[in-house]
Order: sequence, then C-alpha cells, then structure tokens
Amino acid sequence: MSDPRFRTEADATDGETGDREERSTTDRRAASTDPDDADPVELGVALIERLEDEELSMADLMDRVETVSTHPRVVSDIIEAAEERGVIERNGATVRPQGGGYVRFGADVVTKEGEFSCRRCGTGLSEGYFIKLDAGEIGPFGSSCIRKVTGRE
Repeated sequence: MSDPRFRTEADATDGETGDREERSTTDRRAASTDPDDADPVELGVALIERLEDEELSMADLMDRVETVSTHPRVVSDIIEAAEERGVIERNGATVRPQGGGYVRFGADVVTKEGEFSCRRCGTGLSEGYFIKLDAGEIGPFGSSCIRKVTGRE
C-alpha cells in the first residue's frame, strides 16, 4: 500500500470509503483558516441556515461561505451539504436560502476588544464582531463586513 500522505483522489475511491470520509473531514479542518474551529462544513451550513436573504447570487453566497474557509474544496463541500440538506435551493446562478433563520445582533453577535484582522476583508480591527452559531463561532469581522455576512447590507 502506498503512503497515505501521497494518495490521490482516485486512490480514495478504491473501496476504502470510511477512510476517505475520515480524510475528507481532516482535510476540511486543515483547510479552515482557524485550526480551533469546528468542522468548517458544519460551520458553513450553519451560517447559510441563518442567511436573511430571500435570494442571492452564487457569487454572494460564496463570498459569505468564504468567511469560513477559502479552500475551494471546502467551499464546494459547504454548498453541496447545504443543498443536500435542503438549506438552499439552487437555480442556475441564483440561490434561495430555505433556513428562515437570522442572526440576532443582541444575542448571536459578540463584540470583542483586541487586535484583529477582519476575516472577510483583512482590515485591521481593534473591535471585532463574532457570530455565534450552534456549530461554532465565526469572526472577527468589522462593522460593515458583519452586516454583509449576515445579509443586512
């Protein structure tokens, strides 16, 4: 058997589906921008469940999902999982969130003081906004980016 660190995606389909799934989860966690985060796919789906938009473009959805991870495979996994679970409906380049949830600024958004970089735009921050979701926490964001991520702008 070859060294598992050098296996290709084709190798992963050789009947070892349990091993492939385990590696996939590990790969997603490694691709997350913060190693302490929960599974980025679960975090991304939780974020999508809370989108307030009735409809948005795939580009706008990806902009929000990329606050969880910018790794293309992880972004794809998040969107696919959201679609499989009925959290979104895709129609070409248009997405309709089905979650019906929203982020409450008084309860679901926490403000922290410190030296941060916005997770969406990279701007330096002395005050960061973090979104608390069941799957974990996403942030920090600046004041305008938190509104964009939550769909309030």
